[in-house]
Amino acid sequence: MLLSLAVATAVAGCQRDAATETAAVDAPPAAAAAFTLDETTLPGVNSFKASDFDAKGNACTDFGAYVNGTWLAANPVPGDRTSWGAFEMLDERSQAIQRQLADQAAAVEGATGVNKIVGDIWSTGLDAGAINAQGIAPLESELAAIAALDAPAAIADYLRSSAAKGQFTVFGFGPEADFMDSSMNIAYAFPGGLGLPDKTYYFDADKKDKLEAYQAHVAKMLELSGVPAADASTQAADVVGFETRLAKVSKSSEEMSRDVGLFYNPVSPADADALAPDFAWTTFFESQGLEIPEKFSLAIPEFHSEVSSMIADVAPATWQAYLRFHTVDSASPYLADAFAEEHFNFHSATMRGQKEMKERGKRVLDTIGRQTGEALGQMYVDVAFSPEAKERMETLVANLSEALKLRIENLDWMSDDTKAKAMDKWASFTPKIGYPDKWRDWSGLETSRDSYIGNVLAANEFNYKWMLGKIGKPVDKTEWAMPPQMVNAYYNPLANEIVFPAAILQPPFFDAEADDPLNYGGIGAVIGHEMTHGYDDQGSRFDASGKFQNWWTEADAAGFLGRTDKLVAQFNGYEAAPGLHVNGKLTLGENIADLGGLATAYDAMKKATAGSEDPMIEGLSRDQRFFANWATVWRRNFTDEELKVRIATDPHAPANFRAIGAPSNLPAFAAAFQCTPGSAMVREGESQVVIW
Repeated sequence: MLLSLAVATAVAGCQRDAATETAAVDAPPAAAAAFTLDETTLPGVNSFKASDFDAKGNACTDFGAYVNGTWLAANPVPGDRTSWGAFEMLDERSQAIQRQLADQAAAVEGATGVNKIVGDIWSTGLDAGAINAQGIAPLESELAAIAALDAPAAIADYLRSSAAKGQFTVFGFGPEADFMDSSMNIAYAFPGGLGLPDKTYYFDADKKDKLEAYQAHVAKMLELSGVPAADASTQAADVVGFETRLAKVSKSSEEMSRDVGLFYNPVSPADADALAPDFAWTTFFESQGLEIPEKFSLAIPEFHSEVSSMIADVAPATWQAYLRFHTVDSASPYLADAFAEEHFNFHSATMRGQKEMKERGKRVLDTIGRQTGEALGQMYVDVAFSPEAKERMETLVANLSEALKLRIENLDWMSDDTKAKAMDKWASFTPKIGYPDKWRDWSGLETSRDSYIGNVLAANEFNYKWMLGKIGKPVDKTEWAMPPQMVNAYYNPLANEIVFPAAILQPPFFDAEADDPLNYGGIGAVIGHEMTHGYDDQGSRFDASGKFQNWWTEADAAGFLGRTDKLVAQFNGYEAAPGLHVNGKLTLGENIADLGGLATAYDAMKKATAGSEDPMIEGLSRDQRFFANWATVWRRNFTDEELKVRIATDPHAPANFRAIGAPSNLPAFAAAFQCTPGSAMVREGESQVVIW
């Protein structure tokens, strides 16, 4: 995972820069070939309908169930997914568009540029016969290099040489804006090395079954790679022991998400060498073709110190098993069926409750999205995103911005000094809508019709070297951290930017033909959500320029903490399954953003419709339709196992609690549905949370 997406905050839970000018682009640059879109074959969207309401439900008891219960009962999670709702339906639609484009790209004679790249990966990914015939042969040279590791120096050298190809196992490395000077990129190294979603999986009693299943998976994958069964079983135990040692010096998802400062630990390479004497960081920079910098960020130094110790004192045979397993496991989705199926059986079926593998085409599109997403995105916006949609979004963003300004100005709990700095930050927000103003240059990426995994590895190495080229250079203000075809949105505190890819700008979020209440309750609340991230418990630690520094008075910071603590308590009280409670601290940032975003969107909707008669569409008032579409956005079913993983690792609360959490704190909601004091959806007095 790129550090930028670890620091940035997205609106939706994903399986997961500086201020930029917003020069208008009337239409995206056309791809090298003209593609067409057959809209008649695309899956439908998930729009709000009053008929979805549960006639037996009560808006004031559980608003999410009232709006979504009927739909959720009729729409179980499909076999090839672990969740299903508005986001997933739009993802299916986006993938259907992408499939048409990939088919057309693959058919272009003498294709060049993005058409060749997308066409080559698509064609080789679909060729199951060739992939199965290759077996594990594409990894043989890498596995031979691992098998030859016989001493600490050799292990350290292998970690450096594999990193130079963009292949990281024990730690991650890449560029990001300097927390203290967000106009410049520096290098960041951060912990990795674990095959399970969170360090808690190695220690918590309620996750013991997953740890045991993981060890069995390690053994199976080693066996598939050619290790005799008895040896594979022994090596698997060693691998789990190795990772457990790493887990002890790792941070949990909660710790990392609630203290963004953990990512920033600037040190000189010489100091890093002293901390990790058996993995010289000066040598690492040289091995990556980089000049040795004055400083870089070595996040969680105790982790890197332990890795150095493990290079020295863990037997080379254990390192071999660990590196062999992770090399094969990470490559398995692109290898023969036996490898891909075992990867699915553990990571998707056992861990997340997915009943069946996605068909090959969907898996290949996922690969294109991960490795060359913006290349395909360039084609996507050429056929699937209109200038009119972008223009309407710009108006919505401007209206939400004005509404947020008024909310900040009218805060009664914040001093004038802090409020002035909050307004400075408001004034410097940069919106990005639909697609980048400048497309990424893919020159130098060599793909072919010879090998699927060959194309994947080539793209991976190309991307890594492209990222290395940013280190020590000014931040490119035009770059995006998500491709246009991704159904999501994000806020980046280092850039103070809010970003809305084209694919999310569809119902139920956005509909150019819909009335204002639906659009403000959908994408309007998402816009407000991303803006409010600039003032959540972590975004509020960055100033208007993206610098990581405190701009709060001591009294205001204490008042803010008292209010956010109440929101933590609110979500701690939600029970996702018997005995499984939401983690209010892990999800705090998203819950702050939901609360502020929905309140701001409501204000903007009221201003946009002021002075006109309420049309009472389908017998519902504007306010009712506004809140109903907010809940529609968060209609989502999960498999039981997926829900457990998300509770442990996802900074987003499960969707049903997002549907009710923010509205229950807003008097406007209670008024819209005539909810009386004491109703479950009416939080008042000390239990009501009011922040932004």
